[in-house]
Amino acid sequence: MEPVLDNLDLYWSGFLTSLGIVLWGVAGSLLLGTLLATFRISPVPVLQRFGAFYVAAVRNTPLTIVLFFMAFAVPPAFGITPDFYLTGTVGLVLYTAAFVCEAVRSGVNAVPAGQAEAARALGLGFRQNLTLVVLPQALRTVVPPVGNVVIAMIKNSAVVGAVGVSGDLFSTYRRLTSAFGYERLPVITGVAVGFLVMTFTAAAVLALAERRLEVAR
Repeated sequence: MEPVLDNLDLYWSGFLTSLGIVLWGVAGSLLLGTLLATFRISPVPVLQRFGAFYVAAVRNTPLTIVLFFMAFAVPPAFGITPDFYLTGTVGLVLYTAAFVCEAVRSGVNAVPAGQAEAARALGLGFRQNLTLVVLPQALRTVVPPVGNVVIAMIKNSAVVGAVGVSGDLFSTYRRLTSAFGYERLPVITGVAVGFLVMTFTAAAVLALAERRLEVAR
């Protein structure tokens, strides 16, 4: 493990960069995924069709293609220089949001229909019904499936380093093996430890959240 111990500063810097991608990815995908879920259950047909098309298109497209599209197709189309950190993070959010959407939608479908009917009987509109009655109950039931999506996203964030992002854990691996000539096995082991720290921490936080919500129910 000499390559790891001798380059702890590089690993730490790479870990912080990867962690930043993960945190932005989690926040963005949860927001976008929840919005898409509301589109899919909306009474507006256009929004329903858009949500269904988005989920079907993205879930059936490999993550690598989404990331390459965001990094090498979108910026030239607008005549701008690509920021690989930004395009990689946005690509990760767009991809993960489709899976979050389906997890949230499954939670909405698990809410008894009588809850929404009672809210409508009280005169609540769709937006009030959704935000005050349906979503608060649905989000309590989707912690495990959304947690699985988040953990998968943390592992998928390693792919972002393959499309030009510099300074993350994956690019640290490339730098140490290519520029410094270290053996691949110990270097990639150090990268794996970094991702294990993130996934184990996320799993612990999600387990705590699930227990708290169980008590609340």
